[in-house]
Amino acid sequence: MGVARRERWAVPLLWAALLAVALLGGASGSEEGTAVYIVTMKQAPVSHKRLDLERFRSSRVAAGGGGGAGDNPATSILRKPRHASPKYMNYGSLLVRLQNSLLKKTLRGEHYTKLYSYHYLINGFAVVLTPQQAEKLNRRKEVANIILDFSVRTATTYTPEFLGLPEGAWVQDGGPQCAGQGVVVGLIDTGIDPNHPSFADDLTTDNYPVPAHYSGNCEVTSDFPSGSCNRKLVGARHFAASAITRGVFNASQDLASPSDSDGHGTHTASIAAGNHGIPVIVAGHYFGDASGMAPRAHIAVYKALYKGFGGFAADVVAAIDQAAEDNVDIISLSITPNRRPPGLATFFNPIDMALMSAVKDGIFVVQAAGNTGPSPKSMSSYSPWIFTVGASAHDREYNNYVVLGNNLTISGVGLAPGTDGDSMYNLIAAPHALQNYTTTPIEMSLGECQDPSHLDKDLIRGKILVCSYSIRFVLGLSSVKQALDTAKNVSAAGIIFYLDPFVLGFQLNPTPMDIPGLIIPSSDDSKIFLSYYNDSLVRDGPSDRVVKFGAVAKILGGLKPNYGSSAPKVMFYSARGPDPEDNTLANADILKPNVVAPGSSIWGAWSSRGLDSAEFTGESFAMLSGTSMAAPHIAGLAALIKQKFPSFSPAAIGSALSTTTTLSDKQGNPIMSQRTYSNPDSTQTPATPFDMGNGFANATAALDPGLIFDCSYDDYLSFLCGINGSAPVVANYTGSSCRASTMTGADLNLPSITIAVLNQSRTITRTITNVASDENYTVSCNAPYGVAASAAPAQFFIPSGQKQLVTFVVNATMTNSSASFGDVEFYGDRGHRVVIPFTVMSKAV
Repeated sequence: MGVARRERWAVPLLWAALLAVALLGGASGSEEGTAVYIVTMKQAPVSHKRLDLERFRSSRVAAGGGGGAGDNPATSILRKPRHASPKYMNYGSLLVRLQNSLLKKTLRGEHYTKLYSYHYLINGFAVVLTPQQAEKLNRRKEVANIILDFSVRTATTYTPEFLGLPEGAWVQDGGPQCAGQGVVVGLIDTGIDPNHPSFADDLTTDNYPVPAHYSGNCEVTSDFPSGSCNRKLVGARHFAASAITRGVFNASQDLASPSDSDGHGTHTASIAAGNHGIPVIVAGHYFGDASGMAPRAHIAVYKALYKGFGGFAADVVAAIDQAAEDNVDIISLSITPNRRPPGLATFFNPIDMALMSAVKDGIFVVQAAGNTGPSPKSMSSYSPWIFTVGASAHDREYNNYVVLGNNLTISGVGLAPGTDGDSMYNLIAAPHALQNYTTTPIEMSLGECQDPSHLDKDLIRGKILVCSYSIRFVLGLSSVKQALDTAKNVSAAGIIFYLDPFVLGFQLNPTPMDIPGLIIPSSDDSKIFLSYYNDSLVRDGPSDRVVKFGAVAKILGGLKPNYGSSAPKVMFYSARGPDPEDNTLANADILKPNVVAPGSSIWGAWSSRGLDSAEFTGESFAMLSGTSMAAPHIAGLAALIKQKFPSFSPAAIGSALSTTTTLSDKQGNPIMSQRTYSNPDSTQTPATPFDMGNGFANATAALDPGLIFDCSYDDYLSFLCGINGSAPVVANYTGSSCRASTMTGADLNLPSITIAVLNQSRTITRTITNVASDENYTVSCNAPYGVAASAAPAQFFIPSGQKQLVTFVVNATMTNSSASFGDVEFYGDRGHRVVIPFTVMSKAV
């Protein structure tokens, strides 16, 4: 293990050297003409070597009569615990030595900088090279693959109650004080604030040991000192070598440590596994108590994303590799690539292929779908081994209102008190309140109420100040906090922001305000508000100067939530299917997203250093929206399943979450999906599987799924080999040679059936495993429009622990290129109901 340990300790020293180059002002942090490349070697990585040896031993035991029918590692949902071994660590050290030897032999006498050694999930390294050096490496027989590094980005309370955890899943786990204990959730994000009470380990006196299987450690730096980790936060590392070589790393802002200067990572970690019952106090107001989905689970943080620039694949792959080697149980990524991966198929990229190895190692992988909706094929998470999560609203809303003098009431967002009593206050827009009735070249910032020095305090005192909410707020150039300071400085009675018409496609979260105020989030409502205000102005004829402000209003407070009945619904920004198979946008036979979960207006812990949302700077909690918030909800629910079923494979966990979803809102109506950026609620229609996957996650039902659709690494490998021309690419990424395969995504044993092109007829099979008691099932096949389908057997008895093959014959009854949707339902006589979506896109008779 000596070399591996030296390599591990060498990385911080390398970062320090690279950081020094960046601070000296290098444009790229490296020599001109160089770039970061990710190189994959042909020799198997540690995890593959270990699993292949265990499989060989298992097959020998089975052949000798020591194993049962369920012991085949390729088909059973039972997976053996992963344990580190000195033998495998020595093998990892050997891989690192071979990598170094290859570089020295190939680039003898030339300058290069090795950033990372990957050895656990993939055998390879990240290195700074010239294109000529990259070509030399690519010609070596030991090298399987070499690609350019690429950038990634983040995809960015009450939800436990909305998901039914307190009366359901938590009760089954022994209450919130037990929910998730023993399970380690690894988060690849922007780091964590270790001092936040959501991550303390001393809130109870119960026995709370660090899980024995976890082998990670806690990086120590000046801003992440010794003692930052504990029994709750069991590991923390950071990865930034690729970013530093590019010269984009800002040491004072991004922090070369696991410490979170952004806020996003702290927020997502608390959603997944933050402590239960932590008071949410923002701007001096109490908003209830917060809890993670698995409040007793353990957290390991692998920082590879940064506020200023997002992140890079080389750093993310290093984080994934380390998390797997540390034996986390779940990996949660609230990140997506900045572009669709080029090449033969979207699945062939370093991040997805590293995650495929993680799944082979028994790790459940969950990823945000991306915030690129609502357009079709906007999905940013592609592969069938990754559990992809879209964002939905929940039923709690914080709304306040402005009541105008013409008796119109307009809804707004703002975590703010209201004006006093029933009194009406004059409205005054900032551009009409300039000293000496002048204008200046910086009128835009004045209209946004960012500078009180040019405003007439006597004119504004006691009135409600009206400000523009422009794209500058979205870009971080202006802030609500600065406008609030302006309003207080000029003694305004309150503040109202109207929406600039150019601000489209952004989710405006309720913003904390310590004076009466709100933001009007609708451009149409903003026009109505401005029309009333302008029509009420009295101007001097010759000078056109405003001499009287006739518009009046009062603000009704928004500190108390409202609970609606139309939730859940799919948010407009949540990325949509169908899953694109390649850059030609051909459809894959794979359903994405897998499910939707709460992602709109989510309270979560906030870093004391957090700069990502200016409105919550200095607060200990923040309310954010995005698929970034949805993914850790599922990571936490997966921890509950892992706790109850420790031997479940990643696919089994995903199946339990997928087949038990909710398909209707609180009123029993179909879940709706927002279709446009502008006024999204006015354009919503019933959600399809391309919007919500299998449906809205149901935590309690997922703990008793009845039947499981399992899928193994070998199945995924056969699927990749079935892509035309993929054999060399598969060999490059996995080291495995493709056998003849005609498998498509529709043939994978997924908890859904998706057929991109149906030419006349097709036969699909699914194998189900009973993880409950003996039960009789009836199969109901509701075929999509333009399709006839049958299932055989239509009824069956399945003993506990046994498998059943079900065959579906699907026939096109019309020629049509429009997607249509149905489902397959398995009804058990002991109360289980298992539902999978059935989608057919192009059909030809």
